[in-house]
Amino acid sequence: MAIAGHWAFVFGVLGNIISFIVFLSPIPTFNKIYKKKSTEGYQSIPYVIALFSCMLWIYYAFLKTNTTLLITINSFGMLIETIYVSLFLYYAPKKARVNTVKMLLLTVVGGFGAIILVTQFLFKGVVRGQIVGWICLIFSLCVFVAPLGIVRQVIKTKSVEYMPILLSVFLTISAVMWFFYGLLLKDVNIAAPNILGFIFGILQMILYAMYRKKHKPIVNVNVEVQNPVIILDDNKKIPELTEEQIIDIVKLGKLVCSGKIQMASTLNQNAAKEVKQQTEEA
Repeated sequence: MAIAGHWAFVFGVLGNIISFIVFLSPIPTFNKIYKKKSTEGYQSIPYVIALFSCMLWIYYAFLKTNTTLLITINSFGMLIETIYVSLFLYYAPKKARVNTVKMLLLTVVGGFGAIILVTQFLFKGVVRGQIVGWICLIFSLCVFVAPLGIVRQVIKTKSVEYMPILLSVFLTISAVMWFFYGLLLKDVNIAAPNILGFIFGILQMILYAMYRKKHKPIVNVNVEVQNPVIILDDNKKIPELTEEQIIDIVKLGKLVCSGKIQMASTLNQNAAKEVKQQTEEA
């Protein structure tokens, strides 16, 4: 038991270090937001969900024993995610700001508040810890399933342009550390979700290795101009013609057609004369 406890501490410390790096990974994104003074197309969902997750795990850790390392990293995570959400709210446009506030009220205030009230008043002792652990387990599984959207995009486009490979690597290593931490503590709620996290992490790295050197095929477009087409601007109206102008156009058309017929008949007559002369000479 003592050896298992020592190894659990080692994996817990390593998990803290890796998770610390993962929590700091959005800094370049918020640096861009700060420089441009706008959130542009970025979403607040990942940061609100991460904040909610940290709060859940802290609550669970306080209901268990020997989970100090779980409290330390999630306390840091809650702090850094609060900063991220605050910066997002400051620089986001009105619509994105309103949506973020709604999500905060729904998850952090409503969801987390409801979990505390229900577990504190309806459950006691060990059962309370088990219920909160199951909630953390289910929520963590949902979080680990989220990268399936990126996996689907990579397979569909055969491009890893939008796959953050370094983040995937760190998340995979983090999943390994926290899996062994939970396993050595014999806590299935900590160990189980990280199995799925490890599987999805490996899958992302395999896809990155498969598609990182592939480029999108260049499509050659051959444009054939068959008939000239005159495009008129919709805003410009065609001027109306008078009756005299219409009659002149019709006469001109007749003259052009008759000219073509006369030219053709003249050519035929000349050709006939040449044939007749050649026959007489022969």
